[in-house]
Amino acid sequence: MNYCASEVKMGCKSHLRWSTHICSCNAVDTDGLSVVFVFSHFSNSAPTLGERLPKPDKGKMRFHKIANVNKALDFICSKGVKLVSIGAEEIVDGNVKMTLGMIWTIILRFAIQDISVEETSAKEGLLLWCQRKTAPYRNVNVQNFHISWKDGLALCALIHRHRPDLIDYSKLRKDDPIGNLNTAFEVAEKFLDIPKMLDAEDIVNTPKPDEKAIMTYVSCFYHAFAGAEQAETAANRICKVLAVNQENEKLMEEYEKLASELLEWIRRTIPWLENRVSEQTMRAMQQKLEDFRDYRRVHKPPRVQEKCQLEINFNTLQTKLRLSNRPAFMPSEGKMVSDIANAWKGLEQVEKGYEEWLLTEIRRLERVDHLAEKFKQKCSMHEAWTAGKEDLLSQKDYETASLMEIRALMRKHEAFESDLAAHQDRVEQIAAIAQELNELDYHDAASVNARCQGICDQWDNLGTLTQKRRDALERVEKLWETIDQLYLEFAKRAAPFNNWMDGAMEDLQDMFIVHSIEEIQSLITAHDQFKATLPEADKERVATLGIHNEILKIAQTYGIKLSGINPYTTITSQDITTKWDTVDSRPMRDHQLSQESLIFDNKHTNYSMEHIRVGWEQLLTTIARTINEVENQILTRDAKGISQEQLNEFRASFNHFDRKRNGMMDPDDFRACLISMGYDLGEVEFARIMTLVDANNTGVVTFQAFIDFMTRETAETDTAEQVMASFRILASDKNYITVDELRRELPPEQAEYCISRMTRYIGADGPSGALDYISFSSALYGESDL
Repeated sequence: MNYCASEVKMGCKSHLRWSTHICSCNAVDTDGLSVVFVFSHFSNSAPTLGERLPKPDKGKMRFHKIANVNKALDFICSKGVKLVSIGAEEIVDGNVKMTLGMIWTIILRFAIQDISVEETSAKEGLLLWCQRKTAPYRNVNVQNFHISWKDGLALCALIHRHRPDLIDYSKLRKDDPIGNLNTAFEVAEKFLDIPKMLDAEDIVNTPKPDEKAIMTYVSCFYHAFAGAEQAETAANRICKVLAVNQENEKLMEEYEKLASELLEWIRRTIPWLENRVSEQTMRAMQQKLEDFRDYRRVHKPPRVQEKCQLEINFNTLQTKLRLSNRPAFMPSEGKMVSDIANAWKGLEQVEKGYEEWLLTEIRRLERVDHLAEKFKQKCSMHEAWTAGKEDLLSQKDYETASLMEIRALMRKHEAFESDLAAHQDRVEQIAAIAQELNELDYHDAASVNARCQGICDQWDNLGTLTQKRRDALERVEKLWETIDQLYLEFAKRAAPFNNWMDGAMEDLQDMFIVHSIEEIQSLITAHDQFKATLPEADKERVATLGIHNEILKIAQTYGIKLSGINPYTTITSQDITTKWDTVDSRPMRDHQLSQESLIFDNKHTNYSMEHIRVGWEQLLTTIARTINEVENQILTRDAKGISQEQLNEFRASFNHFDRKRNGMMDPDDFRACLISMGYDLGEVEFARIMTLVDANNTGVVTFQAFIDFMTRETAETDTAEQVMASFRILASDKNYITVDELRRELPPEQAEYCISRMTRYIGADGPSGALDYISFSSALYGESDL
């Protein structure tokens, strides 16, 4: 032990003061007994009441004193104190330096050596403890055990940190070191049972106060506040547990909120999808289809993500609860993951039905619009043909006509009857289209029916008038003898051929709607068949025009001047030629059929864009679930304190015994896996383990269940008993805790959390307002509403 002059001076005073306080003597006693008393003050292994010490020698001579001191030193050494270079002679001779060194050795061994903060040495640990406790205080910067304590603020800060009720730190001044030191000494001696071992003037007036003296005095504060440190540790444990509970409650609230919003959205959406009221126009139905596509593209995808996130949050929450030994989370009634999955399944079923209905309705309206347009076209053509026919049939021109004119009128009437018969098919088509429009619930069926009825009534009237005119012409036909057969023959042949050409032109101009390549091919085949009839029609054209040419030839041969008008028909050879050129040269519009005809079938594949879309959504959901599983494994590893190497070892063992490569082990493979990892299993123990990893008795062990079991076997978690023990420390070993104690020992947020959830203590030994921390701790790890 080396001391400088100032240290020896201050050390002598401080050590003698300690010795005086301990031994109640005014000088160093050299008979050996004072050494034992100093030792007993600082050592927990010092002689206790009733323990026998060596009997001292009686006598006042030097060798008696040396013998007694040796007995004391031997007794001290037997208690684990190593005294180097300290002999009884030096102590008997009053060697102050050696005596102080012996006292310091005892102090260092029993008052300071056991101090350790974060695995540091005793001195460094004590210094680190002082720095942490005084860090928030102004004008305090503890860097050593000498000059950092000269102004007294550091000692006052230590006291105020643990007992703010004893010192008003705001009133202390840095320029009053003696006042600050004396304040600390007096408060420590009066309220903390720490004797006044130092002198304020010695500390202030010494350039570098004695480090050992300061360290010894400060160590008394460390031991005095050790109970507070224990309370702080207990408070930290409680804060940690409460933080986990608060986070879990937040996750539960978020799950409930998200589940409620998703179920509400499904509840609002299903009635919209169940509304199957058809629109009257194609434009309105197409708008419905566009709205449905917006639902699929814009509104549904975020809900798909919410559903996936909801499952992820639920799995994460259950994992956290399991890792923290909390009971599993049970959502509110109707908000289980299975409930949401069932609601989602119902939504998709209604959605599929709505989509099928939309497509069916669109096809129906396409057909309706096509038939309506066809109806209008045929009606217009028929009405144009019948225009003026009733007036013509009602004429009585035959009464004043010549023979030739009568015969011409008769032949003309016969041609009209032929034309009328040819138009019978069109009238029947108009009636059939009207009936189909009624069956397809055409929105303007009333006007269609009225127009069709008008045409049918007119047609019946035309038939009646035609028959009446024939009867009249036949009555007068016998009065006439001559008729131009060529004109008649031309009219007879020209009328049906002209009607055939009108029908052909109508068919070629007709609109059509197809939904497959096969239907397009059918149209092409029909068109080819039509073209195959053109040679025969051409023969008819040539024959009809031949009659006209024969008339011209006869007129030219015999010099007959023709009026240029066939009295039996209005059809001319030019009409036939023009219409024939149109019929013969009109191409079939087969381009863009597939593109513009809403083809819904493809014989080359059974897949559609809807199949691809559903598959894509399922792939995204699978990826999200896989990521969540990996995150839960990482969460398990971090929360349980297992290393990555341990987790890799568990995974490798599982994969080795997963013989079917399906992510599961049967009981025999699981038993072999445990044995390979060093478990000595009997039947009873293995049965107990199986109840843990296969609670539902499925007969297999999943990877997650295996990981959970292994982490429980290798890691340590907080328990209800540990939390109770922590609360008991804060409550000073009472069975209850008060509101003031909670607010003093815990941060404000955690304190109020406990106060709001703890029940009243009902024991007779508790004051009014006492709280029951035991039932609260049990609720954290048992069945509760958390």
